Amino acid sequence: MMLRVGLFTEVFHPVVNGVVASIDALRDGLRREGVDVVTFAPRARAYDDRDGDVVRFPSLPLPTTTGYRLCVPYARAADRARMRSLDIVHAHSPFVSGWMAASLARRLRVPFVYTYHTQFDAYAHYAPFDARITAAGLRALTRAFANRADVVIAPTIAMHDRLRGLGVTSRIDVVASAIDARRFACGVRSAAVRALLGARAGERLALVVARTAREKNLELAIDAMAHAGDDLRLAIVGDGPHRAALVARARRAGASARITFVGALPPAALPDVYASSDAFAFTSLTDTQGLVLAEAAAAGLPLVVVDSAVAREVAGPAAHLVAPDPLAFGRALDAAARSGRRAPPPPVVADPFVAQARATRRAYAVAQSAVHLAL
Repeated sequence: MMLRVGLFTEVFHPVVNGVVASIDALRDGLRREGVDVVTFAPRARAYDDRDGDVVRFPSLPLPTTTGYRLCVPYARAADRARMRSLDIVHAHSPFVSGWMAASLARRLRVPFVYTYHTQFDAYAHYAPFDARITAAGLRALTRAFANRADVVIAPTIAMHDRLRGLGVTSRIDVVASAIDARRFACGVRSAAVRALLGARAGERLALVVARTAREKNLELAIDAMAHAGDDLRLAIVGDGPHRAALVARARRAGASARITFVGALPPAALPDVYASSDAFAFTSLTDTQGLVLAEAAAAGLPLVVVDSAVAREVAGPAAHLVAPDPLAFGRALDAAARSGRRAPPPPVVADPFVAQARATRRAYAVAQSAVHLAL
């Protein structure tokens, strides 16, 4: 009989970020493995799902500057019937959708799995309360929620260790989210794309792909431009609530003419964006995996990365690991952009989505065994 899995998430299309990309990769891989997948997510205004296997709950906007929404725990009779048919309940958020998932798994007596995508305490600045109290509360929430799971999935060893440090005692399996390495290796270098990114003929181009949000630490990349050559340009691809502050930061640093805030681009455009750049900058200290690092590496770009446990694990030995200092980062970015792109590495596995799905299915099997023993 076909395995039926429900993925419960507080963030899904039309939002574009690493969590959504990770869920998409898992959905795709599980389906290739013959798993029936239904995704449960908050309803988004003026967005229609082409995929019939998406169930949308009523939702409310968060009291923040982000575009994220919280699920309202209400489902129509037909959707409740679909929920009751699940063999595995897999949460991707510890908020409303996650607690709905935990409660459902307990009622159905089926395995409950949780993927830890986000260090939520690093996002405490969005809450309209004291940031330190909020961060402590989010760490407590993460610990309590993860300890309800039969298995927790972490995308990196660094996040496995962090969860243990938070007091999570549930089993933790490390399963990295997949990217289509071949797609990012096949981008085409284009003068038109370089012009869109702000580079003229003869200039070098450094690239950032990230939400323009405080937790991404993009101020470092902006300040670093003061310590790079005058022929280096920086393109920031992505949008978010901190963009106006970053534009002002670039103006104060006297770097406005050398930095282009491109805004969000469709995912299909990214391979050519990577191919048209000369170096990649990654400044975040809060990402749990950093899919853009893997994308840029697949495209053959030199990587200049703020040193962290996640960066060392994902970027690998070829990356330039740099202290979070504008002078050091600017010099490293300048040197990397002069070194030029290398040949993209061959994909490690033939189908990374299936590899991710198989690792996740092993976690499901462990969770099923745990539930069976408990019963």
